[in-house]
Amino acid sequence: MMELNTTTRPRNVDWKRAAAILYGDWGTSKAYVIGLAFAVAGYSSPWLIAAMCLLTAIVGYNYIVICRHYPNGGGVYASVRHRSEVISIVGAFLLIADYIVTAAVSALSAFLYLGVPHPEYWACGSILLIGGLNYFGPKHTGGLAVLVSVPTAIVVVLLALFALPHLGQAVAHLHPPTGGLLHNWNAFVGIVLALSGVEAIANATGVMKLNPGSTLEKPNVSKTATKAILVVMGEVCLMTALLGLAMAALPGLIASHGDVNAPGAEGVRDYMLRYMGQVFVGNVFGPLAGQIMGWAVSIVFGVLLLSAVNTALMALSSISFLMARDQELPPIFTKLNSFGVPNAGLVFAMIIPAGLVVLVSDMSGLADLYAVGVVGAIATNLGATSTDWKLALKTHERSIMFVTFLIMAAIEISLFIDKPNALRFAISVLVVGLILRGLAKESAQRKSVAAQEAALEAAVLAVESAARPGGRSPASEPVITTGTAMAPLPGRKAYNGPMLTAVRGPGRTLDFAVNEAADNGQPLYVLFVREQQVIAPGDRRRKWYEDEEAKAVFEPLRSKGLGETIIPCYAVSDAPAHTIADLASTIGAERVLLGAPQRGSFIHILRGNIVREVAKLLPDDIHLLVTV
Repeated sequence: MMELNTTTRPRNVDWKRAAAILYGDWGTSKAYVIGLAFAVAGYSSPWLIAAMCLLTAIVGYNYIVICRHYPNGGGVYASVRHRSEVISIVGAFLLIADYIVTAAVSALSAFLYLGVPHPEYWACGSILLIGGLNYFGPKHTGGLAVLVSVPTAIVVVLLALFALPHLGQAVAHLHPPTGGLLHNWNAFVGIVLALSGVEAIANATGVMKLNPGSTLEKPNVSKTATKAILVVMGEVCLMTALLGLAMAALPGLIASHGDVNAPGAEGVRDYMLRYMGQVFVGNVFGPLAGQIMGWAVSIVFGVLLLSAVNTALMALSSISFLMARDQELPPIFTKLNSFGVPNAGLVFAMIIPAGLVVLVSDMSGLADLYAVGVVGAIATNLGATSTDWKLALKTHERSIMFVTFLIMAAIEISLFIDKPNALRFAISVLVVGLILRGLAKESAQRKSVAAQEAALEAAVLAVESAARPGGRSPASEPVITTGTAMAPLPGRKAYNGPMLTAVRGPGRTLDFAVNEAADNGQPLYVLFVREQQVIAPGDRRRKWYEDEEAKAVFEPLRSKGLGETIIPCYAVSDAPAHTIADLASTIGAERVLLGAPQRGSFIHILRGNIVREVAKLLPDDIHLLVTV
């Protein structure tokens, strides 16, 4: 019996898709950080925004280095774990805190831009709706992010072009920083939100396209990661600084009680870009054109921010799954639904941000909570990486990274001192996380003791059985053999290559494949793909007889030649279409047989057409058959 475990994730994310995914989080910051900066520092805010952009560029450079050294995932949890499990857990929970507030901030900001009443309730509903849609499996977020980010980038460029003629006036309105070093440092700490999202690119290195000449055994994704980071970092830093300066050209802005009021428009802090579009375009083409530009800004940023919500929810469920597989969270977080999604992690990812956005319901309050998570995660990653002497970092790379770590650590300490809500939030996340970790360790210990007792009982029974006349020990696992072809029936075409069918359960497709292969004398490869949104290292060792659904497919085939003419293939994958096509090419299949999807099914619409994807991926010399 032959088993194939193809659990490696396909490296099909090029720099454009990686940049789009990163822009979906990193690029959204300008939607709210510019207004927050003016609320803190008034007409001297461009200086703070410039400093923030400089720090963003430095952090981006450090993550280019991290992505080069961690081609299989360089997020804080993955890159720190080999150094210290405790530090990796702290970093992971800080990252979880970041993702929680990312979902809340992005959803609230989206509906503030759209100008709906009670935006916190709309934000709560959108988080629950997006989370519900994620129940049906991983979305093609790269393609979605491209569709969303392109119009957003176009609108941002247009807004910048209309802002350029006003830069002279902005410089005239610009005030020097006042209040002393400590005051300006605290103001700077309060707006470092543009850093959020950079961890996303490090976590995505495991699915990026390899550099020419590198292999899966020795992967290198530096070209893909570097280009993606540079493109997005350039846009974020340049456009945020430019629009932050252009904001100073707006006359009559008044920072009042943490908000920003404008002539004829109160409370513009949370939709400053929309107001800028109305004013700058309206000055040239009239009020109607200004209103159109304002709504264009609102719509594209609203959709982009909701895309960021989707990314944050998926990241939350993913990291909880990975931590549970490492026994750092209770086993319930590893339970997957039929679409490969961890249900408990998804519910957690939906409920907590949805509740938080209603509880806080203010961008400034969420911003305080936001920074503590992202800054802490970045500081943990940079600190651990820069002091890892096993990594072949160049001297200047290590030095810059360590200095950046010190800056990020100072910002985190300042947040804890000056933002008591941020401190309480971070402590709450860590305490809850450590309690869950304790429960996970206790559960793992109980299972270990039970497994040892079961093994001892099995050993005793085996000895007793062997001691009896004619006794023998039970087989530990199925015998492994390879498939062989039979002679074709008279009058049937003799196919030279094997046949492959991929099924989700027993039924007409499998029955037809078995009969067709027998009639033609072909070896039949039966593939069962366990679709999972996240794949942990332990999944590579899973066997089909450890999966109840797979057993339901293969066990009835024992009487029909399983292990002889029918070869079971079991795979854990987050890209079933790629897995089917890759296996077909690997075994040299002559034909691939699939069942037709259910037409009009809501689930089918959400998951996509596997048959269509496989048809695109299969080589021309492999024929695709579809049963209806």
